[in-house]
Amino acid sequence: MSAARTVSETNADGLTLVHRGKVRDVYQIGDDRLLLVATDRISAFDCILPTAIPNKGKILTQLSAFWFARLNDLTRNHLITADFDEMPEIVRQTEDFRGRSTLVKKTKVFPVECVVRGYLEGSGWKDYLATGKVCGHDLPENLQRCEKLPAPIFTPATKAQSGHDENITEAEFAEIVGSAIAEKLKSRSLKIYRTASEYALTRGIIIADTKFEFGADANGEILLIDEILTPDSSRFWSAASYAPGKSQASFDKQFVRDYLETLDWNKQSPAPELPTEIVAATASRYSEAYRILTGEKF
Repeated sequence: MSAARTVSETNADGLTLVHRGKVRDVYQIGDDRLLLVATDRISAFDCILPTAIPNKGKILTQLSAFWFARLNDLTRNHLITADFDEMPEIVRQTEDFRGRSTLVKKTKVFPVECVVRGYLEGSGWKDYLATGKVCGHDLPENLQRCEKLPAPIFTPATKAQSGHDENITEAEFAEIVGSAIAEKLKSRSLKIYRTASEYALTRGIIIADTKFEFGADANGEILLIDEILTPDSSRFWSAASYAPGKSQASFDKQFVRDYLETLDWNKQSPAPELPTEIVAATASRYSEAYRILTGEKF
């Protein structure tokens, strides 16, 4: 892969920055729109790493746009356009925004992560080892690590502004958003996951788990928002090499987490720099996920 200029932080004359997250810089566009700019920052263990990943923000943006279009019949979303040439002139004045920006409808965001798990890994695996359950869901005995679950399960989490999201029960979830909204978000999340994972499997990728976010527009309609089904928000495994009982070959940032686990680092800021070979391998995994899922070379 040829060297690419990375964008770790954006600034724009004439635009109001309203939030700088772990990956995205968010700008206000008028009263009812936002500009989400996906930088090349990467986080792990709730720390933003000092090393950026080339093209990462562009891949997240364009893969999300692909999924929004593909899933539009299932749920409406906040996307107005991810085409830089269709952006307002004030946006097009900042070349760093090209390819990594999404113009979206502003919504009132539900302060929860809608997590769906189809396989037993990550915090779900740890929970199962300790309790025999995952977030309160009863599961069969003697399941292996990374084994496919009998059916996908909904395991909501708090949406932390800083620090780590924490798993919550469905009852706690309903207390936060209201029971009627909770049921809609759960049903929609499971439906999106099933549809997306069935498609991905035809392309050779297992979506082991993923998280969605939703918001309500000015009319109260629930919209799918933020990024969806990317290597940052999902576990993508190779279907060809999948075998339960061990960790899986992946196309996501688990590769970075695995490397960081080999270091003598306490998982507190400041995070360590990533070596060149880890950066290149991570960038390659992200672009390969995009190619496999969309059928187009990034």
